[in-house]
Amino acid sequence: MKKLLIGALVGGLLVFIWQTLSWTVLNLHAKSYQYTSSQDSILSNLSSHFSEDGQYLLPNLPVDASMDDMTKFGETNKGKPWAVVSYHKSYDMNMGANIVKGLLTQILAVFLLCWILVKIPNPGFSTILLSSLFVGLIGFMFIPYSEYIWYKFPGAAINLMDAVLSWGLCGVWLGWWLRKP
Repeated sequence: MKKLLIGALVGGLLVFIWQTLSWTVLNLHAKSYQYTSSQDSILSNLSSHFSEDGQYLLPNLPVDASMDDMTKFGETNKGKPWAVVSYHKSYDMNMGANIVKGLLTQILAVFLLCWILVKIPNPGFSTILLSSLFVGLIGFMFIPYSEYIWYKFPGAAINLMDAVLSWGLCGVWLGWWLRKP
């Protein structure tokens, strides 16, 4: 159990440190959240139309739209502008709590990976490293890449790099720490 816990703590910290560097010092995700000088007027306009927090696809159809409506909608809007808007009525960023939640999430994710890895009889360095990389790639394909496929969210290449580097770094650590001699 000691090996599992230390592996998870150090591995989670390594993933968290890479993510922190990627989003802050290195600013690799800048294209995902660009600035516009029109932000005040856009937010004012959005707040007059959105009454609840949520993510909105514009344009869109009501949930109960018929297949004919969907077909017409697709033809009418082909080639026109569209947007995905994540709207919140109130800016309330609690950096301390978010940092703690992020770190705990990474530690838990690595703990789950460690639990799987210790169940493998005699795992070698390369098996552990590849398993860690596969976890990162699965996470990338499930969320960021799926969002890119459907909604063209920017940053797919950077998210792939984050997955490979953070989980690769974690895999190097775990490969050294958890391997069976």
